[in-house]
Amino acid sequence: MAEKSVTTITLKKINKKNVYQYIYRKRQTSKQQIVQDLQMGLSTVSQNLNVLEQEGLIERNGYFESTGGRKAQVIRVVPDVKIAVGVGLLKDMFHVIAVNLYGQQLSSATFPLPYSSTDDYYEKVAGKIQEFILEHRYKPDQILGISFATQGIISPDGACVTYGAIMDNSDMVLSDFALRLPYPCHLAHDSKAAAYLELWNRPTLDSAVVFLLNHNLGGAVITGHAVHPGSSMHSGTLEHICIDPKGPLCYCGSRGCLETYCSANALESAAGMKAEDFFPLFRKKRDERLVRLWEDYLDHLAFAVKNLNMIIDSPVILCGYLAPYFAQEDLDYILDRINLSTPFPLSRDKLIIGTHGQYTPAAGAALFYIEQFLQHSI
Repeated sequence: MAEKSVTTITLKKINKKNVYQYIYRKRQTSKQQIVQDLQMGLSTVSQNLNVLEQEGLIERNGYFESTGGRKAQVIRVVPDVKIAVGVGLLKDMFHVIAVNLYGQQLSSATFPLPYSSTDDYYEKVAGKIQEFILEHRYKPDQILGISFATQGIISPDGACVTYGAIMDNSDMVLSDFALRLPYPCHLAHDSKAAAYLELWNRPTLDSAVVFLLNHNLGGAVITGHAVHPGSSMHSGTLEHICIDPKGPLCYCGSRGCLETYCSANALESAAGMKAEDFFPLFRKKRDERLVRLWEDYLDHLAFAVKNLNMIIDSPVILCGYLAPYFAQEDLDYILDRINLSTPFPLSRDKLIIGTHGQYTPAAGAALFYIEQFLQHSI
């Protein structure tokens, strides 16, 4: 009897999860469509719909156009019944973003705050996150968790930063945040979080090389429909590929790393202005110095893309802070440089501009809790 009871309970959970995930995938559907596609009994589907509706997870909203009979009611997921908060930690500031169950941005904010390994810093970050939550009137039981994307290699167990040369945050631990916030907390490498966002937005993508064009350059590798961590968690750190052994000194201590040519810092430093000021002036094509600077930037980026594409035959995604500034002419320029001298040309559809701009790592980090909810909490 006990075995039968357990089996019945398990079956009910499976049916409920299958119904919810079907609705989630379809975005909107009808009861009859669920019955037909899941090959489930009408009474079973009705029962699960009632339970999901009572829990606030789905809603019935409007009607489909009639196909001759009674109009079918539209059933859809309530996308913001649960949300996740992502935080992108940088050397001089941090970004906060809230996303719904589809990973769509609900709100965002940027707070200027230089990083320091002090209680005061962690208290201020936690305080600003709480203010952000209150300002947007998110309820405590609505929030699945807060995920932090930081510049630094994360330990395999996600408990701490093991290498943090940019921010000097090698002593950062997850508990620095978790002890100060009343929500589950998670720690992620910013580049891998960015790659996860791009993978989330392109569910059919099997592999890719991701360039995170932030103030400090980052990178990640997607293979087998997953972000590749590496045995020491540093797969995809393309920013430290040496393209000139006699080039500028990188923060890692080596010379000529791609970071020193293709980070936003490198571009802004050479231009003597922020990207938001540089690109409007550059687009006018009246300042030859700015034109040369941007072409030099694209030349080095094309060089790296071409060589990495020899190793991983896949699409290349350009995302992060500088990504929204790229125009079609820039992508054409990169492709021309790549395909000028390569046995394996890169097609235009394989060079992709990412989403979310400077909020990319924070948004990608937040998806950790969305994924957990969808897979394990229904």
